[in-house]
Amino acid sequence: MFDISGIGGEKDEFSTSKRDVLKFLKIIGVDSRFISYTPNKIYINNLRFSKFSRKRQTTFNKQYPEIEVVRNSLFQKICSKSSKHLALEIKPNSVVLMPKDNFIVELIMEPYTRKYGVKLVYEGKHDFIVNPLILDDQVNDIFEGIFDGVGLNFNMESGEIYPLINVPLEWINSFLEMDGQKLIENKNKNELAISFSEFLEDVAPQYKENVVKAAEFIEKKLETEQ
Repeated sequence: MFDISGIGGEKDEFSTSKRDVLKFLKIIGVDSRFISYTPNKIYINNLRFSKFSRKRQTTFNKQYPEIEVVRNSLFQKICSKSSKHLALEIKPNSVVLMPKDNFIVELIMEPYTRKYGVKLVYEGKHDFIVNPLILDDQVNDIFEGIFDGVGLNFNMESGEIYPLINVPLEWINSFLEMDGQKLIENKNKNELAISFSEFLEDVAPQYKENVVKAAEFIEKKLETEQ
């Protein structure tokens, strides 16, 4: 068993830089591939894989009392949903163009700089673009296309990464509210599509992911038949 009781006594050994904070986490046995770093807070993405126990948190906070460790179960659920999709999309050591001023996307993508060695940029050359499309908007886009008589409006493009495509708006805003952050809104404003989505939400709460999976299956089938 790794003994962490003697670590953290000399605070001068570690600065408050990101590099030193992550170094200290590694020393006390935390796997930083499963946490999201910000200067003021450390968000646990996966409690089991991060190994960020309460004992390690106590040691960490002795060294960095000004940095809050966020153990939010809803955020961990969001990260779990995202990781299943991102694992299929992100290539190691790629350059990823990020959207500006999107807090939840920043938190989700930050650990992938360590998981896959990706570089997050906000301008210039890149291999992939992050699209912040959420599950609700994708479903509403699909319904809008059907109601408008143009067929499936399936908006996933090659070369783009969708970290929130499996995450419902309710989850995102509940977490953001708990964390004191600005909430986000549906981008799709089609009233008929939204009304139909709300109706289905009452009778089949898990329908959204099934709609996206069905649309993706049909899209791929149509492509193979062309």
